[in-house]
Amino acid sequence: AAIAAEYPFRLIGTENQGLSAARNEGWRAATAEIIAYIDDDAYPDPDWLSFLAAIYRDGDFHGVGGPNLAPDGDGWKAECVYCAPGGPVQVLLSDAVAEHIPGCNMSFRRSALEAVGGFDPCFRTAGDDVDICWRVQREVGEVGFSAAALVWHHRRNSLKTYWRQQCGYGHAEALLERKWPEKYNSVGHLDWGGRIYGSGISLPLPWRRQRLYQGVWGSAAFQSVYQPAYGLLQSLPLMPEWYLLLVVAAGLALLGFSWPPLAWFGALATGMLGVTLGQSVYGAWRSTHYRGIGIASLKFWTVVWLHLLQPLARLKGRLVNGLHPWRRHRLSLPRWPFAKRVSIWRESGEDPVTTLEQVQQSLAGEGWFARRGGDFDDWDFEIQPNHMVGVRSRLAVEEHGGGRQLLRFALEPRPASMAAVSIVSASALALAAGLAGAPIAATALAGAAVLGLFVVASGSAHGIGALRRVVERLGSAP
Repeated sequence: AAIAAEYPFRLIGTENQGLSAARNEGWRAATAEIIAYIDDDAYPDPDWLSFLAAIYRDGDFHGVGGPNLAPDGDGWKAECVYCAPGGPVQVLLSDAVAEHIPGCNMSFRRSALEAVGGFDPCFRTAGDDVDICWRVQREVGEVGFSAAALVWHHRRNSLKTYWRQQCGYGHAEALLERKWPEKYNSVGHLDWGGRIYGSGISLPLPWRRQRLYQGVWGSAAFQSVYQPAYGLLQSLPLMPEWYLLLVVAAGLALLGFSWPPLAWFGALATGMLGVTLGQSVYGAWRSTHYRGIGIASLKFWTVVWLHLLQPLARLKGRLVNGLHPWRRHRLSLPRWPFAKRVSIWRESGEDPVTTLEQVQQSLAGEGWFARRGGDFDDWDFEIQPNHMVGVRSRLAVEEHGGGRQLLRFALEPRPASMAAVSIVSASALALAAGLAGAPIAATALAGAAVLGLFVVASGSAHGIGALRRVVERLGSAP
């Protein structure tokens, strides 16, 4: 504040209420049409605002951001952090349209901020930029990207501050998952619609070759390298939850001292550890070789270490703040955790689509996110009480004349494939260990199977209860 007061700007001072509250103070006090944001550890290129304004002038965008690069001279640790994963980077849907622009280089029209009510104060240190981008896109319109609107952004200059930053990002992910459950998969991993761009991006091992787009007979104007989207097996080792799976495999290997067949999980854990290390080395090489950092240097192996450390920090931030695979999404008055048929009579009927929209809105009002079935699905929507089970609903309508209808809802719990495989596998191994006279291994494996069954049954009971309560509001039982 003392430094800022030396310059001809209006300085607004408030008590510390978090980052989002401060951003709201800024845009409400400003008077211009476009509100631009930059962080206190960044400084802009002289033409930064000109390039942002040019995108607003040439396109129908309600927000615009640009890239952020690390300046030279911050020291070797900051250079290593710049090459590490987890930095503030843009997510692009195309060259000009963004899904996310980082908070150190973003701007919005005042009208867009007013339309969405500004930044959500629950995001005190991070996550505010992701949330505001999603809300602007959902409620107002597109967010643009200008590759020329550059800011120079200092990276963390120690491993300790990098660890704290990544833990904070994990906390922000937990907050975002509660507010945007539709953006996250069952294990709590964010599913971006666009591609992530920036230095230090974690990439899977190159199992598949890239494709060169050159057009028919070489007619393409620019020959570009295209990489197919990564599948589950390639993406899984990039997730923080991969470390949890590694711990499970190591734990099963330790049970091999009680029952030798489980020692084979030691080979699995070793292979998983090898994949993790190989991916970290590959990611470090991809992010450092253009900067002239040799494989034999201390810098390179520091970047490798940061690639290994970053998912652990994110995992810690997620677990401490409730974003873990065994979390409960919502609680409701439980019912029996079995498939159920519910019939509702209505004297005044409505279109089935309208009825389903009413059910979905009622669920949303109680904090449940209902995912709609697709074109080839035989169910209408699904809610997910926890990561191991979803409850699906299907509607059939009988027309009885005079606008009267009989609604028949089929409610069905559906355990996740991974949960079902895990429970069956643990049960089979427990039985085999018991027959082989290994009580310690049998007890541990049976306990894991029972715990999994309990989580599935509990989630099914809460999901069935929520759906029945909402459905029964539509009319009376026949």
